[in-house]
Amino acid sequence: MTKQYLKPLALAVSLALTLTACGKSEQAAAPAPAPASTAAAASTAPAAASTSAAVNATKSIFDVSELDPTINACQDFNGFVNAKWVAANPIPEDRTRWGAFDQLADASLNTQHDIVDAASKNAAQAQAGSIEQKIGYLYQSGMDDAAIEKAGFDPIKPKLDAIAGLKSPSDVADYITKSYAEGDGQVFQFGAGADFQHADMQIAYANEGGLGLPTKDYYSDAKYKDIRDAYVAHIAKSLELTGVSEADAKTQADDVLKFETALAAASLSPVESRDPKTQYHFVSVKDADKATPHFSWDKFFTAQGVTIDKGFSLSQPKFFAEFDKLLANAPISQWQAYLRFHTIDDASNYLSKNFQDNKFDFYGKTLAGQPQQKPRWKRVLGAVNGSMGEALGELYVAKVFTPEAKARAQELVDNVRNALKARIQNLDWMSDATKAKAIDKWNTFLPKIGYPDKWRDWSGLNVTPDNYYANVEAAGKFNYDYDIAKIGKPTDRKEWGMTPQTVNAYYNPTDNTINFPAAILQPPFFDAKADDAINYGGIGAVIGHEASHGFDDEGSQFDGAGNQKNWWTKDDRTKFDARTQKLVDQFDAYSPIKDKPDLHVNGKLTLGENIADLGGMNVAYDALQAALKAHPEEADKKIDGYTEDQRFFLNWARVWRGNVREKQAVLYLNTDPHAPASLRAMAAPSNMPAFASAFQCKVGDAMVRPDDKQVKIW
Repeated sequence: MTKQYLKPLALAVSLALTLTACGKSEQAAAPAPAPASTAAAASTAPAAASTSAAVNATKSIFDVSELDPTINACQDFNGFVNAKWVAANPIPEDRTRWGAFDQLADASLNTQHDIVDAASKNAAQAQAGSIEQKIGYLYQSGMDDAAIEKAGFDPIKPKLDAIAGLKSPSDVADYITKSYAEGDGQVFQFGAGADFQHADMQIAYANEGGLGLPTKDYYSDAKYKDIRDAYVAHIAKSLELTGVSEADAKTQADDVLKFETALAAASLSPVESRDPKTQYHFVSVKDADKATPHFSWDKFFTAQGVTIDKGFSLSQPKFFAEFDKLLANAPISQWQAYLRFHTIDDASNYLSKNFQDNKFDFYGKTLAGQPQQKPRWKRVLGAVNGSMGEALGELYVAKVFTPEAKARAQELVDNVRNALKARIQNLDWMSDATKAKAIDKWNTFLPKIGYPDKWRDWSGLNVTPDNYYANVEAAGKFNYDYDIAKIGKPTDRKEWGMTPQTVNAYYNPTDNTINFPAAILQPPFFDAKADDAINYGGIGAVIGHEASHGFDDEGSQFDGAGNQKNWWTKDDRTKFDARTQKLVDQFDAYSPIKDKPDLHVNGKLTLGENIADLGGMNVAYDALQAALKAHPEEADKKIDGYTEDQRFFLNWARVWRGNVREKQAVLYLNTDPHAPASLRAMAAPSNMPAFASAFQCKVGDAMVRPDDKQVKIW
C-alpha cells in the first residue's frame, strides 16, 4: 500500500526515476519525487564488462544502423543517436514513457513473472514458510479476480467504521497513532534513518506527507485548477463507491481538498526538499510534545513499541505545527472525510475493479496521460515487489546473476573510482585542505554490487492463498516493524535500499555507499562481448554518476562517515557554488516540451543529478583512456566506423533514448529531480572538450558550449 511510513529521507539519489517502488504501480500511485527504482532486468544472465580492450570483432552490440545520418551529431546528438529508434518505437498504450530503461524493466518483469508464476503454481507443495511459498501465495491471491470482486470493499469496512466513530481531536490523534501501529500510516511519514549528526546510529524520523496531489503548487496555482477539479471528482467518486451519497460525497471531497490545501501551504517544495537542512530537526520527545500539544509523541512511540533515547527528528516544524493546528481546529467531519478518502485510496489497488479503475482514471489518465492500465499480472507483480521485493530478488539472483558478473563489475567499479580520485587530486580550483577531506571521503566509499551479502529473514510474515488485501496489509505491517526495529541500533552500511531486480543505481550520503543492483549490469550498460568504450560509456558512467553524488550539492554536505558536516573551506565552497550555478543556468534554459515552450527544466531541482551526470561522464572517460593506454593497439581501432571515443559518447546517449507522454513530461518537470532523458544524452557531453574532439565539432555548434558557459566541476 501507499504507506506514509516508508523511508522518510529523500536524500538517497539514483540514476533514474522510479517506475515501480514500494508497491506503487506507475499508473496507480500519486506521483511524487522519488529516488530511484525501476523494476527490471533481463531474462538471461547479465553479462559483465570487459575491462581490457581485447575485443577483436569488427562489429559489436551497438547497432549503428539506428543512427540518423541526416542529423548532425554536433547540433543534436540525441537526435543523431536516438531519433530513428524513438520514431520506430512508440510508447505502449499502458505506459507513460518508453525507452532503454523501460525495455530493461519489461524484460526484468518477464523474468520475475516466470518466477512468481512458478511459485504460485507450486506454492501448495513448496516448503512451508519458505519465501517461494509466500511469494506464490501473495501473487496467487492478487490474481484471484473472483475473490477480490466478491469482497468488494469489505476489507476496509472496519477502518471506515472506526473513522465514522471519531468524535474529538483526541480520538483523531489516537486513531492516527493506532493506525501507524497496525502498519497503516496517515498524514505524515515515519520511519528509521541514520542520524545526520551521528550517522553510525539509527534514529526515528517524522516527516511531512499526507498530500494526494504531486506538489504544494498543485493546490494553489491557477494553472492547475483543472487538475484540482478532477481530483475533487476523484475523491467524490472514491467515497461514492463505499456507499456515500452523491451530495455528501461532493461535500466531503471539498473538505478533503481544503484540508490538504492547508497541509500543502505548510509543506516544502521539491526544491526545498533537496536541501538536507530541511530533512533533519532533532528534538526530545518532551519538546516534540510541546510543539504539537494536541498530538502526544510519547503515546505514539509507546504504541509503536519504540524506545526513544535522547530524541528524534521532527523534520519539518512548520508542517507539524499545521498538523497540530488542524487537530485542534478542523471540524471532526473534515478529519473524517480526509481519513476516509485516504483509507479508500490507499487500498484501491487491492479492492474490486471499480476501485482500481477509479484510481487509474485520475492518477493514470488525468495526471499522467496514460491511455490504458497495465495488465493485471504486472500490477500484482508490482505489489509483490512492494511487499516482498528483496525476497523476490533472492530468487531472481539465483536465476540470472552469476558470481563472474559480480567480480567483473567490481573491477570496473574500482577503475572508475580510481579515475575519480585522480580528478579530485588534480583539481585546479580546490585548495589542498579541502582536497584532503574529499579524498578522506573517497577512501570510505563502500561499493555494493548485485545483491545483499545477507538476505532478509521473512519467517515472521504470514501469507495465505486467498486474501489479497490481508496479505498486502500483513506485509505492510511486517515491513514497518522491520524498519522501526532499527531505531536506536547501529546503522548497517551493507543493507540495501533497492532490490536486485531494479534497473537503476543509487548513492546514499548517510552511509556513503554506491549501489549497483544486478539488473542494471547488462546491455546496454554492461556487456562482456562489448569493447571498453561501450562499457565505460554505459555502466562506467553510471558508476561515475553515483560516486559523483558523494560530491554534488547535497552529498558534499556529508562527510565520509555519513554525518552532515562542513568539510570545505569557505573559499572552496564559494567556488563550487559558482561552478554549479552555471549548471543551474544551463538547465534552466532548456524547454523540452515542444507544445509548451514556456515550460522549462528546473535547474535547482535537477542540480544534483546534473552534477552527477557531468562528473560521471568525466571520470568514466578518464577510466576509458587509462584502459586504452594499457592496450594501445585498441586505441586507434574503429568498430563499425567509429572510434572508441565516439562509441563512448554514443552509448551514453543510447542509454537515455526514449519518449514520454506530454502530461507525464509536465509532471516530471514539476516533481522529478532528474532532467528529461533527451537532455541528459546531450547536456554533459556538451560541456566536455573530449566530445567536441571526438566528433570534430566546432565553436558555435549547439553541442559545444562557449568557454564562458562551459561547466567544469569534478
